Amino acid sequence: MSLLSLRNVETYYGPVMAIRGITLTVDEGQIVALLGANGAGKSTVLKTISGIIEPQKGVIEFMGRNIRSMVPDRIARLGIAHVPEGREVFPFLSVENNLKMGAFSRRGTMIKREIKRDIEMVYGYFPALKELAHQQAALLSGGEQQMLAIGRGLMLRPKLMLLDEPSLGLSPMLVKEIGSIITRLNKEQSVTILLVEQNAKMALALSDFGYVLELGRIVMEDDSKRLASAPDIQEFYLGMKDEGIRGRRRWKQRKTWR
Repeated sequence: MSLLSLRNVETYYGPVMAIRGITLTVDEGQIVALLGANGAGKSTVLKTISGIIEPQKGVIEFMGRNIRSMVPDRIARLGIAHVPEGREVFPFLSVENNLKMGAFSRRGTMIKREIKRDIEMVYGYFPALKELAHQQAALLSGGEQQMLAIGRGLMLRPKLMLLDEPSLGLSPMLVKEIGSIITRLNKEQSVTILLVEQNAKMALALSDFGYVLELGRIVMEDDSKRLASAPDIQEFYLGMKDEGIRGRRRWKQRKTWR
């Protein structure tokens, strides 16, 4: 069942078209990877979905409901959590208060008790954060801030989580740990995930399905295992071949593969 659907979506930065008629779907329970080089438009896709940027054309449906013109906080209330590139934690708030900010949209008579329980759930996935609960977020390491950003997103109790470059700037050991947690969240918390990553090897290993974005267009889509074995993906994203400048020119000149 399709949880999220984009059809012919176009988004502009001023006069510049950043997303060029994108169509994609994310089925409930999936991890879907969105791959592409810097400037391909990956982060713009996530910002368009979460309402930070309003598209000029197309349809965005979440759980069968058109959310294209909704403001970001309303989209979040529907169950879409956006974990942005660069973490964007609240630097002068403590770890625990950052987590509480993730639950800003939740309402109910038992909300304080539920939030306390969910904070403990986050600490279960990220034990290091519990030890730093009263530390200012600005003083955390990059890896700890990434854990906090994901944990803050979890506090929304999302149906869909948009993860933007969660491995960026992290050591190989932390990348492996974050990847393991993403898989656990998908399985244990039933969170569907749209994952933007330049680390294609990690993204394809974690995901069920993948899209490749180039210059604002989707140029390839397939099951992640088949994508990982595609010669062009191996050459340009997994570093398994090297044909130098000539090969890269062929990549840039190639038309849509679908």
